[in-house]
Amino acid sequence: MTAAAAFVLLDVDGTLIDAVANQRRVWHEWARIFHLNPAQVYAVALRTRPMDTVAEVAPDLNHDECLSTLHRLEDHDARHGTYSAFEGAAELLAGLVAGRWAVVTSNYAHRVRERFSRTGLRAPEVIVDARFSGPGKPAPDPYLYAAEVLGPAPEQCLVLEDSPSGVESAKGAEMIVWAVNTSVRIERADRTFNTLAKAVPHVLRMHRADQ
Repeated sequence: MTAAAAFVLLDVDGTLIDAVANQRRVWHEWARIFHLNPAQVYAVALRTRPMDTVAEVAPDLNHDECLSTLHRLEDHDARHGTYSAFEGAAELLAGLVAGRWAVVTSNYAHRVRERFSRTGLRAPEVIVDARFSGPGKPAPDPYLYAAEVLGPAPEQCLVLEDSPSGVESAKGAEMIVWAVNTSVRIERADRTFNTLAKAVPHVLRMHRADQ
């Protein structure tokens, strides 16, 4: 990837917004409603989209009812829960060039916009969310679709992720992947930063090299 052609693709929860406790609380509450093991449900939820999690952990329950209950819990948390943007997130988004960045998330776009609004973050123009019709992370499809929408070749994209499934997804798409907000190196990540803030100057330098 040349520095002058860098497009930036961003995960949201755990990368830009600190909502891990919120996700755990929502999934645990959902699991209790349907008499499932909260820890086991959350372990699956960490690596799959909501619809895929429900299909895996509750195959014998009414899928629509399960998803409707989950959406109600998650929408309430997006509107009323306590969460915050990670240090560096506002600076990063403010410095990105329009048309050359997107977010790629296993959440839903309306919740992303709600959380960005509540935390004062610049709203993304392009969101690849849980409604993406192809396979979700860790499959490469969501990141490949984001590149298709924006226009660059996959190797021109720099991805920021915080989870192994996200890193696997982006590497499967043959993109450069930097792991953030983790002190433990994620296998296949090209670089690791223990905070988002430490990665931001390097991301913007690459992204804006031709400006």
